[in-house]
Amino acid sequence: MAEGTLKRRLGPVLLTAYGVGVMVGAGIYVLVGAVAAQAGVWAPLAFVLAGLIAAPSALSYAELSVRLPEAAGEVAYVEEGLGLHRLAVLVGLAIVLSGVISAAAVLRGGAGYLGLLLPVDPQLLIAGLGAALIAVALIGVLESIAFASVLTLIEVAGLALVIWAGFSAPPVADYLTPPSLPLAGVAGAAALAFFAFIGFEDMVNMAEEVRDPNRTLPRSILAALVITTALYLLVSTAAVRAVPVATLAGSERPLALVWESAGNSPALLAAIAVAAALNGVLAQVVMAARVLYGLGKRAPVLGIFAHAHPRLGTPVWATLVTGALMLGAALALPVAALAQTTSLVLLAVFTLVNLSLVFLKRRTPAASFRVPMIVPVFGTLASAAALSAAFLSAGGLL
Repeated sequence: MAEGTLKRRLGPVLLTAYGVGVMVGAGIYVLVGAVAAQAGVWAPLAFVLAGLIAAPSALSYAELSVRLPEAAGEVAYVEEGLGLHRLAVLVGLAIVLSGVISAAAVLRGGAGYLGLLLPVDPQLLIAGLGAALIAVALIGVLESIAFASVLTLIEVAGLALVIWAGFSAPPVADYLTPPSLPLAGVAGAAALAFFAFIGFEDMVNMAEEVRDPNRTLPRSILAALVITTALYLLVSTAAVRAVPVATLAGSERPLALVWESAGNSPALLAAIAVAAALNGVLAQVVMAARVLYGLGKRAPVLGIFAHAHPRLGTPVWATLVTGALMLGAALALPVAALAQTTSLVLLAVFTLVNLSLVFLKRRTPAASFRVPMIVPVFGTLASAAALSAAFLSAGGLL
């Protein structure tokens, strides 16, 4: 294989599993408590709203992935749609930043669960897990995604156990007598819960490593979004049914509390949550490295990243840089702040990506996979509105 190219080794099953894994691993195991802190027992509604915000953007990404199947997907979309090269490069760097911060948030949450099993300093756990996952990401994309798919099966099984435990435990008072709907709290929680849906945008950045991307990418993106939305609704309902909101809100391992509410030992779910975290971190590092690789081909100043290893087929320098940044963020910042920052960055990117599709569709209506014009228009408006809500929820700290 010539230096500077990636290998097409991914089919629809592995790509869908990758999407489900990065979305589930990205938030639900560590984010339920933070969402419940704002929305209370109405947390399931916040997750549904977040899914509705994500849906039009996912459909827009599905069409764009067919029009421009490139590794740095968002960079190509903004540059071709809006004709603004510098803005496109900034969008690509923002995607790398979001991947790094998202991976850091999930790594930190996973270390919290692992701390239940191993009495080791959390900082050492974060460093050890992070270094191991960077090594896996360097080995090869098929090996990385196959490993991530096994972890996806484990984490979905864990969510099924949480759902069973939450609906088996006696309902708490918060759930039986819910307060009136806190509109502002649910809106802010939905913006935060949006973090749990990141992943479909990661999938398009694997385009240069997917077999038959015109068919595989749209189907896999939509399948992953439907599967994760159903899981989030069931899991968040089980959580607020079985554990008091105040207890959920104060925990970085909320689903372990749900599992314990039915009289179970926390060890099993802690182990599964660690697998989920490993999956989320690996998927984000792989994605961010591919975006840096694509940026290197479009921006000469980043040209050092536009090369893949001739034998492994992975962008080595891009993987090492994103992995190092991820470790630094995980060691320095709390989960909620990392998730909030990721949501802000991605909502800004989604606004631009949806707007780019509007312009592309006006210039070139034909595409092998198309969505109605109302989809990117609504996606632009919904993402911009959610961005405003997320910024207000952040309290001006970011």
